[in-house]
Amino acid sequence: MGRQTATSGIAPAGSGRNLRLDPLSLPVRFDAHDPRADGYVRQIELHRERVVLRRAVRGMRMAINVRVSDFTGVALRGNDEAQTLVLVHRDPSLSVPLLVSADGDELAEAWAVWSELFALPQLDEGARKPAARRRRCNAIRARRPKFLMRRRVAMARELAVHREREIIARN
Repeated sequence: MGRQTATSGIAPAGSGRNLRLDPLSLPVRFDAHDPRADGYVRQIELHRERVVLRRAVRGMRMAINVRVSDFTGVALRGNDEAQTLVLVHRDPSLSVPLLVSADGDELAEAWAVWSELFALPQLDEGARKPAARRRRCNAIRARRPKFLMRRRVAMARELAVHREREIIARN
């Protein structure tokens, strides 16, 4: 099984050439820009069912193995000049760039292929707005205030008292 490496025609993300991965020739190994890693570079291995991220932070080398099903989806990010197709994770430091291009048709085609390959939804991050601030539920608002909890509540009806006849043993 052949592997694509950074030296076999794939340019690392952030270099002068655009990143372009072939979804039909997985597994792929390439370098990507990482602002928190030593040397600002991390190595990514992309398989059909998992992603392995290797980087060193302050001299400590680490490998993070993430299942593809743990990713949120495939999203299109960027501006009109150059857009990036990204495999999005809830933790932004684990997101993986897949394609950098300015051609809209190429991006749309690759977006559909990557999304189908990983069985993940296509996310439109340009239309995403921040979530509205949540308000408190009525369950908390309808509760009695703390100082009233010390007071007794008047009973509207009397509680039924269970009474038994007393049995007395006699000699």
